[in-house]
Amino acid sequence: MNGVVDLPPVGIQFRPIGDTMSTILALGTVKRLLAVSIAVAVVLGAGLIVGGAPTLFEDEIVDEPEASLEFPDQTGDGTSVTVENVSLSHGGFVAVSDGSGEIVGVSEHLEAGEHGSVTVEQREGDDLEMLGRLTATAHRETTDDGEFAYEETDGEEDRPYLEAEYPVSESATVTVEETPTDGADTSFLVESVDVPEDVATDAQVTVTAEIRNPNEFETRQHVEIRADGTVLERRVVELGAGESRDLEFELAGDVLTPGESVLGVYTVEDGVVVQLDVEYAGDPELTVVDVEEGSMTVEAALQTTGFVGVENATGELVGTSERLDAGVHEEVPVGFEPELGNLTVVLFEGDPDEPEEATPATLDGEPVATTVATEE
Repeated sequence: MNGVVDLPPVGIQFRPIGDTMSTILALGTVKRLLAVSIAVAVVLGAGLIVGGAPTLFEDEIVDEPEASLEFPDQTGDGTSVTVENVSLSHGGFVAVSDGSGEIVGVSEHLEAGEHGSVTVEQREGDDLEMLGRLTATAHRETTDDGEFAYEETDGEEDRPYLEAEYPVSESATVTVEETPTDGADTSFLVESVDVPEDVATDAQVTVTAEIRNPNEFETRQHVEIRADGTVLERRVVELGAGESRDLEFELAGDVLTPGESVLGVYTVEDGVVVQLDVEYAGDPELTVVDVEEGSMTVEAALQTTGFVGVENATGELVGTSERLDAGVHEEVPVGFEPELGNLTVVLFEGDPDEPEEATPATLDGEPVATTVATEE
């Protein structure tokens, strides 16, 4: 070897001294071809390492879907909202949902690009209002048919645009728009509220309220019904000058507090409140949750005012709970004189301050009671 490497012939022909220049040019060409071959081999080898052949002399660019929108607080009439500065890289829709996550309106199909202002109308036929805290979300169209398919496909199509793995969305508060008063009192008036005499927790309750617009111009305002301070329903009502209208509200009886319940219908600055005697229509029930020395915790359901009593083995009343209104009660504490042996826990109808006048609550003719054992 002597440190010399024998190279295979590469097709070079040697010529006499007179052809020296041609020989030099031939050697240069061979060197360039070898350099190009090596470069191609390196590129192809790199492609094999990363799992695929590369694209030569061309850059492949993949556009990720991007979107943005602005949804400012605003006033409205409950039938539409405005979403500002909508940008959709691949087109799509803007869906507006209420506080429970239910979609109450969807925009028309939007082409890819910038949109200065997008109006989203309330869905036709839905008994929903676009008021309160709402959320606007950008959705990308994936079906290419111009129709919003997110709900009917259970979220498989027309999914939201994502940013940092979260939907591109923004929330806003939409309130009822105010009407110029010109010095007039614009609040609608609640003239009357009618409710049935007998109300039970297992029945539908129809509430009729007469609402009047005392102003000399047509306007719209919201009217709401509340039970024990909780808003059950809110509507946007439009009335002409001096016009009156009866509104009907259908309520499930179980939203009312058994016993004495307060029901009210309110406008912006007016309202009428009525007192209801609500019958608890469920079965009387009694469950002992925990027993300790001299005390226990129970769950109870009563159809009328009553209490929970504790009797010893001889039938003597050794402890009572506080007075309980009709309805369901959880974690009711009951104190009693420490006793050994079995104790009987009884659901009573009556006043704990006059236990001798109380009677046990019954179910299918039997007292509602249970027995517990105490240990020393």
